[in-house]
Amino acid sequence: MTKLTLGPIAYHWSAETRRDFYARIADECPVDEVYLGEVICSKRAPFHEADLPETIERLGRAGKRVILSTLAEVMLKRERKATEDLAAMEDPEIEINNAAGLFARGRRPHRIGPFMNAYNETTIRWMAAQGATHVCLPSEMPAPAIAVAAHAARDLGLGVEVQVFGRVSLAVSARCYHARAHGRTKDNCQFVCEEDPDGMPLRTRDDLPILRVNGIQTLSESYLDLLPETPRLVADGVSHLRLMPQQVDMISVAQVFRDALDGQLPLAEADARLADLSEGAGLSNGFYHGKAGYRRIAMAASA
Repeated sequence: MTKLTLGPIAYHWSAETRRDFYARIADECPVDEVYLGEVICSKRAPFHEADLPETIERLGRAGKRVILSTLAEVMLKRERKATEDLAAMEDPEIEINNAAGLFARGRRPHRIGPFMNAYNETTIRWMAAQGATHVCLPSEMPAPAIAVAAHAARDLGLGVEVQVFGRVSLAVSARCYHARAHGRTKDNCQFVCEEDPDGMPLRTRDDLPILRVNGIQTLSESYLDLLPETPRLVADGVSHLRLMPQQVDMISVAQVFRDALDGQLPLAEADARLADLSEGAGLSNGFYHGKAGYRRIAMAASA
């Protein structure tokens, strides 16, 4: 059965918000696997890492598999040490998002996260030889490339994951634009990103409202929506479908995907419900169809 997963929270949500969120995920959400950990900014980690053992235990009791994700960018000695500490763990599973994590992990089993750019079958074969058991493909990949990569990964016995909902990560930077936009430096940011729990809207130089900023991360403004494309993704060998946490009712979002995957809800009706749940955020799927990522391609295009 195709598994639904919940990616790590990308934003700077308060510890209380995170605790409440994961309590609901444990008790109510029809996802099979949950990724935890700070992926974007190491300065945020102390706010919530003390809750990790309890969160892991509660999710495990609820039958969810837990995977710990590493930082996407490692630049400082303390970030390298945090990555090494994660890489040394045997349980839970580890998702690696940076080459520093690969080095620290060695050839012990691990998952490859979407920041590692597994764009082709040659790279995936190399990753498998280094101990990878699972790979989450980058969100920019179009359908034909996903099919080739998924086929290669499955032939090697790897799980294959694709993000199907939520804002898409487009880039991470050494600098924090979120702080700069408020006249602050990265070292003296005063955690201004907490004021934007779904990211800060950003216009391009052409005045297009297609981006958001989250600390050092640049995201899509619209939510990725590959719900109509899930039958093709599954047929092409994708085993895991990732939902990224947003400031919407993620329990209901996950239920819509689960009902559609199980054939309990027609795709067109499910997609209409997803649009309502997204609370005005635009939906996009351009990358999957080989177009500009912010575009929305008609459902029929996936046939």
